[in-house]
Amino acid sequence: MTTSHGTGPLRLGIAGLGTVGAGVIKIIQRRADLLAARTGREIQVVAISARNRDKDRGVRLSGYDWEDDPIALARRDDIDLFVELMGGSDGPAKVATETAIATGKDVVTANKAMLALHGQALATAAEEAGVALRFEAAVAGGIPVVKALTEGLAGNEVQRVMGVMNGTCNYILTRMESAGLPYDEVFEEANALGYLEADPTLDVGGIDAGHKLSLLSSIAFGTQVDFPAVELEGIQRIEFADIEQARDMGYRIKLLGVTQMTGRGLEQRMSPCLVPADSPLGQLEGGTNMVVLEGDAVGQIVMRGAGAGEGPTASAVLSDILDIARGIRVSTFGQPASSLQKPKPAKAAAPAAFYLRMQLQDKPGALARVATALGEAGVSINRMRQYSHHAEGTAPVLFVTHKCPRAALDAALSGMSRTGVVEGEPVAIRIEEV
Repeated sequence: MTTSHGTGPLRLGIAGLGTVGAGVIKIIQRRADLLAARTGREIQVVAISARNRDKDRGVRLSGYDWEDDPIALARRDDIDLFVELMGGSDGPAKVATETAIATGKDVVTANKAMLALHGQALATAAEEAGVALRFEAAVAGGIPVVKALTEGLAGNEVQRVMGVMNGTCNYILTRMESAGLPYDEVFEEANALGYLEADPTLDVGGIDAGHKLSLLSSIAFGTQVDFPAVELEGIQRIEFADIEQARDMGYRIKLLGVTQMTGRGLEQRMSPCLVPADSPLGQLEGGTNMVVLEGDAVGQIVMRGAGAGEGPTASAVLSDILDIARGIRVSTFGQPASSLQKPKPAKAAAPAAFYLRMQLQDKPGALARVATALGEAGVSINRMRQYSHHAEGTAPVLFVTHKCPRAALDAALSGMSRTGVVEGEPVAIRIEEV
């Protein structure tokens, strides 16, 4: 960390005036005196850019210069800090960020997709140019988890990071449970409420949360960002029956991100998991996010808060802006980009119990064949439940296994597919100890 504290105003150029961009300007206008008192400098918006100049954003913009092109905004000589809030992994957001860095400006962004795919190159460029690149708002909305890892827990060897990092998925799962509704109906409800991205797969497919996990993983373990290595599984196949059975067993289903460094390499997975209903993660409701950090010295830290929305995300953007105004300069991923190691990806190997649900054909010996496939793969059954037959001649069957390696479970699933008695693909959900 280095400090370089200016005395004049910190002059901002803000690209992107959606919910978050408008929220940042509202805080700067409403809290100007407080921000100046906390940093010793005036925080001043000089120029702005967005796709539509005439849209009413609920905030006064007449005092700022307008640039139709965000890249032109990034080049301006009269701004010190470029705030990128456009989104998108490539295109104008990336080019404008690169331009700002190349012209000696600090950058604050909320763009998780851009950093997940280009973070190493951008961090290296920022380091070589002697400027800051900060992204608190890209992960878990208003929860200051990036600052916690890069600063507050910097003296720890991080052992594990896990969390619920997509509020939309958590809303869908908790709403299915509380209202007894099927996935498709709650999905449409969430869409009507505006909770889903333009491409809903980013949310329900775990991609958005996977971007965030890859960024935290880089900070926690001193590695280059490796989003392609994140094991991704979304919530699309979760049915109300799964939620109901999990609840009966004392669990709740969450889209859970877990990353840890092992002797085999770096594990990064984002997938539905069963977690104990009485754990902090199990008690998480609605669109709230939660990140759990485990360090060798500090033990376990649990951080909970709003994962999205105008106020929480703008709050996170402001935290980075104020650090730069104070002259606090921290390497993008907590240590110099040149020192980040290229990680060796590893799949989760630690044994865990698994929940399995499948549709069995109504045939004599069908259950025995599935049990044999499990046994031959070395997977033992902890409990089993069979339900009334469906009209189409199949019956839902549920297993909970004893702890086993994921590789053994995959071998069992492969064996089941060859039995000829399993309809469709079984649903397998890890039971996570938290």
